[in-house]
Amino acid sequence: MSATTANTAAAGSAAPDELKQALQSPMRRYWQALRLSLVVGVLMLAPTWFMFEVYGRVLNSRSESTLAWLLIAAIPIYVVLELIELVRHRTLQAAAQHVHERLKRRVFDASFAANLKRAPGGNVQAVNDLKTVTDFIPSPAVTGVLDLPAALGCLVLLFLMSPWLGVLAMITAGLHASISAYQERNSSRPYGEANRAAGEAQLRAAGTLRNAQVIESMGMAQAMHKRWTESQSRFMLRLGQASDSAGAGSAASKMLMQLQGSLLLGLAVWLSLSNSLVGGAAMAIVASILGGRVLAPLAQLVGQWRAVGNLRSAYGRVQALLKSIPEKAPGMVLPAPKGVLIAEGLVVCPPGTQTPALNNVSFGALPGEMLTVIGPSAAGKSTLARTVIGVWPAQAGKVRLDGADMHNWHKTQLGPHIGYLPQGVELFDGTVAENIARFGTVDKALVRQAAEEVGITEMIEALPQGFDTQIGDEGAVLSGGQRQRLGLARAVYGQPRLVVLDEPNSSLDDAGEKALLALIGVLKKRGTTVISITHRTSMLGAADKLLLLNEGAVANFGPRDTVLTALRTAHEKAEAQAKGAPVAAKPAAEASVAAPKPAPARAPSVQPGTAVRPGSANPLAGNPLAGAGTAAAIGLRKKA
Repeated sequence: MSATTANTAAAGSAAPDELKQALQSPMRRYWQALRLSLVVGVLMLAPTWFMFEVYGRVLNSRSESTLAWLLIAAIPIYVVLELIELVRHRTLQAAAQHVHERLKRRVFDASFAANLKRAPGGNVQAVNDLKTVTDFIPSPAVTGVLDLPAALGCLVLLFLMSPWLGVLAMITAGLHASISAYQERNSSRPYGEANRAAGEAQLRAAGTLRNAQVIESMGMAQAMHKRWTESQSRFMLRLGQASDSAGAGSAASKMLMQLQGSLLLGLAVWLSLSNSLVGGAAMAIVASILGGRVLAPLAQLVGQWRAVGNLRSAYGRVQALLKSIPEKAPGMVLPAPKGVLIAEGLVVCPPGTQTPALNNVSFGALPGEMLTVIGPSAAGKSTLARTVIGVWPAQAGKVRLDGADMHNWHKTQLGPHIGYLPQGVELFDGTVAENIARFGTVDKALVRQAAEEVGITEMIEALPQGFDTQIGDEGAVLSGGQRQRLGLARAVYGQPRLVVLDEPNSSLDDAGEKALLALIGVLKKRGTTVISITHRTSMLGAADKLLLLNEGAVANFGPRDTVLTALRTAHEKAEAQAKGAPVAAKPAAEASVAAPKPAPARAPSVQPGTAVRPGSANPLAGNPLAGAGTAAAIGLRKKA
């Protein structure tokens, strides 16, 4: 295990239980709900009192006025009882809202970070789990727990009426608690597995709908439906097992409640026959009602088995997520970067793997320069882009921007100074202007400036509502080239100091590619540091430096002309060796491409024109690695 992984694990184990702390935070409201529950418990005796008075007074005296006065006294009690229960529910609802407000941003950020790291919990399930946890607070299961003190009060009254009635009520309550424990133990595991299968089925269904065109065009619908059906079948199987167990428990609970009422009534009548029942024969029915009140909270918990199962699963997932992704401190506010980029001995394993995609990679770029990264497929180019912008951490080495570690630089501070265009351009449901402005405060002047620099102003104005056009989820109303150019505008919005472009011309036509080269010229004149990753030779003319990656390692790095000359010489030597004839090296001037020479270095920390030598103290010092690659290894291709 690497030091970084070990530190992360140690931090996760030592981290406080944030979910538990958040649930305990509205303790004042919990106590208020408990006090209201005690009042509710007292008022719930009103029907018992009314029945006792009717049987003890009205039937014996046959007085209609007594009955009327009893009704006049009972009705306000019932109204007050309902109002207090409403207040209790709103109190618990306020507690749930407090917990949700405290955790919603934290859970979202943790889920977002887990998605970046390809760790468990990096999906919308975490947000749904938080809602499940907070929705449980005002649920009948919680009110049932709050009613337990009132149930104990009813049990005390039964003991006062007769110890035998109290003992019988305790025995039935114990049996009921045993049924609840048995049901929980036997239904929790299959229900948790059912929830996982349901989540998997939901994700598969969403993925199928999202890629409907591809699935339909290549006849994959039947296979995708089979995958979804497998998850759905597992869900139904486990849910059925949990329901069978819970159904048996619920039936036993219902039977016990009915049996208890009859047993208490019969015992009370038997006791009254021997004059052993306090209050006389009229208390027999009261005893039966009080026994029902003793079991009511337990029966309520048994009836909420599915809510309890959901809570158990959701609580465990949210708790594990928050512990695995500790909250990141904002850190010290750093000044806006100038764009001096240095990478030192990078070793990067993609999240979820142990195999390095980059191994001892070092390079540098200055403001106003464009470093073009080339190499064959799977050479680590996109991994390098994600590491440079600080999304993926390095297991060893650092990427520094103006001397500060990119990965530790808080993204809320660094983000406005970074522009990034990934291979797969991801746009969001909203207007064109909102997407360009990164869904922050839309500065119309900056939005139009970014659009003009990318050359898409006319394209946007041709849309139905111009910059206010809704583009749909993932930019559904736009073509691939339009999405890529809109992504470029988003990347350069706000004049960032570092712009990373991963295959920026993959979906562009001739006009779009010319606009891209013009944009790069504008960025360089502005002093922006540009990192571009490409397979096309058309981008090389604008490059100041080249970084050749092969199998995750640096094959060559330096000024564009020097690297291209070394690669061409190596290629010619390889062809000559294949033919068995020596070939004289050509002058560098003939081997270089027709492009202006890059500007000389403007900072002593970076020395263009040198190749990286693994293990060197200075990551940008060493001898050129001429001949380290071949034309095949470069992986460049001309535009079709």
